[in-house]
Amino acid sequence: MPEPIVFYDIPANVKGEGWSGNTLKTRFTLNVKGLPYKTVWVEYPDIARTCQELGVGPTGTWPDGEPQYTLPMIYDPSTKVAIAESAAIARYLDATYPDTPRVFPEGTEAFQEATIFALGAVMQTIGHLVMPVVLQRLNDASKAHFKQRREMVFGGHIEEWSPPGSAVRAEQWRQLQTGFGRIAQWLAAGGKERKFFMGDYITFADITLAARLMWMKRILGEESEEWRDVEKWDGGRWARLVEAFE
Repeated sequence: MPEPIVFYDIPANVKGEGWSGNTLKTRFTLNVKGLPYKTVWVEYPDIARTCQELGVGPTGTWPDGEPQYTLPMIYDPSTKVAIAESAAIARYLDATYPDTPRVFPEGTEAFQEATIFALGAVMQTIGHLVMPVVLQRLNDASKAHFKQRREMVFGGHIEEWSPPGSAVRAEQWRQLQTGFGRIAQWLAAGGKERKFFMGDYITFADITLAARLMWMKRILGEESEEWRDVEKWDGGRWARLVEAFE
């Protein structure tokens, strides 16, 4: 058994371990593979410094031109490799630990990239629905940084993106439900119901979708009326998918 991988995640006041739709992709990948790991919690303002200390470069650029350092990130003590970005981490783990289940099976890379792009296209309102609630769940050390950076990317004031009880929020939920209905149709293409995109086999596309759903569940709260509604969509399919990853 390899030495535990160090997995860098972001803390928040939520029920359950992990909440971010991005870092959950790596947590789920590690779980699917059965690889031992330990979590190091990093507040938003400390992400850039933590990445730099491990020699990991930015994964993008902020609108103001500043390098964008992001989590998830892992450090593998068995190989002395540090790497960020969930898909890159998944590919590294597939290559480094070939005896574990591959989340990018040979020959599926293009299919999965297209599927992940399509998922984003039909879930466009999810960020405006969930991110204002993320701001409430974060520790005080991260709130100002998160708010400033998200408003830089999306514009406006985060508190005004999706006011609770507003017609705007209701329409955003309607659009998101329609999008998930489209995904349900993909999973039943050809008249065959599938648990995952490749049947009974979990791939990174499934991990991406499950991470978005878990993000909603843990940020909105499993007892919230909004999450309870999501659990009922498409015959309970999404509640079952989340359960498969818990």
